[in-house]
Amino acid sequence: MASFIKALLLVVVAEMGDKTQLLAMAMASKYKVKQVMMGVLIATILNHALAVAVGSYLGNVIPMDIVKIVAAVAFLVFGLWTIRGDKLDDEEEKKVKFGPIVTVAIAFFMAEMGDKTQLMTISIAAENSKPLLILMGTTAGMLVADGIGVIGGAWMCRHIPEIYIKWVAGIIFMFFGALTLYKSVPAAFLTPVYIILFLVALGVLIYLFGVKFAYYGQVCDIALSGQEVSADKEKSCSSETVN
Repeated sequence: MASFIKALLLVVVAEMGDKTQLLAMAMASKYKVKQVMMGVLIATILNHALAVAVGSYLGNVIPMDIVKIVAAVAFLVFGLWTIRGDKLDDEEEKKVKFGPIVTVAIAFFMAEMGDKTQLMTISIAAENSKPLLILMGTTAGMLVADGIGVIGGAWMCRHIPEIYIKWVAGIIFMFFGALTLYKSVPAAFLTPVYIILFLVALGVLIYLFGVKFAYYGQVCDIALSGQEVSADKEKSCSSETVN
């Protein structure tokens, strides 16, 4: 059960402001929420089943000490990726010539390939021996995070600055990454010199990803525009009913 909860919480954190959350929010302005969430569910199960299979295989063929170090570095990268934010390209919002659920599932599956949450699922699966619980946890985490974005994205944008969400999520990842790295690397690398060099390098990377090359604003732009589209649809339906 601990593996399920860990996977769920980490995916929720990773998905905040992620490209696939942006895509789910954009799709919600075109289709019904239940159709979007069903498409997300189908795509996530398929995508993360692949990720869990890859992670479980790597965990079996690579020594666990190396797996933990790689996972720790990956978490640091995910933290930097999170504070930088993601950008949704216009091509990823294009409609596919299928029904709403299949359209969302295909778009979401393609967007998730090589994305942060898929790579993180591989890392979690490589560290654990319970692939089914990891799959269930990461799938539930995607549904929770994308549900928050679709249903409560506009509310969050009005009450919580986007930058706060990204920085809190990124710091959580970097904290766990640094802690895991501290517990995994050989004692010879835990000297003051190496620790100071690590902190300086991490500080420079945080500045570059979190300030210099960061993406901000798109989450709220999509959330608020989606709410406006939904409001316009309701008005048009009401006027048609009256007529």
